[in-house]
Amino acid sequence: MLTVGITGGIGSGKTTVCKIFATMGVPVYYADDAAKWLMENDQHLVAQIKEAFGSDAYLPDGRLNRQLLANVVFNNAGSLRRLESMVHPAVQAHAEQWIQQQTAPYILKEAALLFESGSYKQLHKIIVVYAPREVRLQRVQQRDNTTAEAVIARMNKQMPDEEKVKMADFIVYNNGAELLIPQVMRIHQQLLQLAKEMMGVNI
Repeated sequence: MLTVGITGGIGSGKTTVCKIFATMGVPVYYADDAAKWLMENDQHLVAQIKEAFGSDAYLPDGRLNRQLLANVVFNNAGSLRRLESMVHPAVQAHAEQWIQQQTAPYILKEAALLFESGSYKQLHKIIVVYAPREVRLQRVQQRDNTTAEAVIARMNKQMPDEEKVKMADFIVYNNGAELLIPQVMRIHQQLLQLAKEMMGVNI
């Protein structure tokens, strides 16, 4: 099966693009959502996080203490890397199990840190959703009702879009000037053809 990663900077609109692919019958694995679920439901991962960050990393009801953990990791690069070294392998294993259950010609794996985590290396093709930094800044401020400074801090923790674009096989421009659906449909047709060639059968 053809496996395709999709990523983009915060506010680029990658989730919107994924929804368009989904309407065309493409299964989408949302790695960031999976990470949140696994951090509360994968007992091995839960044990690792407690050992690394203390039992206070979880609330009495078993939910992740997101505020405490965020305060720890976002102010300490070493702690962030430590957490990511636990979460990323768990997500990768979970994604591989999910992929085995799919029957479509190709699947999408959506992840904000696709390049940063190194998981792009396990995928055949990569789509990057691109939007100018100023556009992304405005979108996230409105969406999250937050300050420009807070959004810029989050942006600065991600790989620059210019670097992502260089590593992409396909680019979706979500700058407000170009329509998304025609771009997605063109990429969809190309991916179906690639999947057909990979499988060696008609789809």
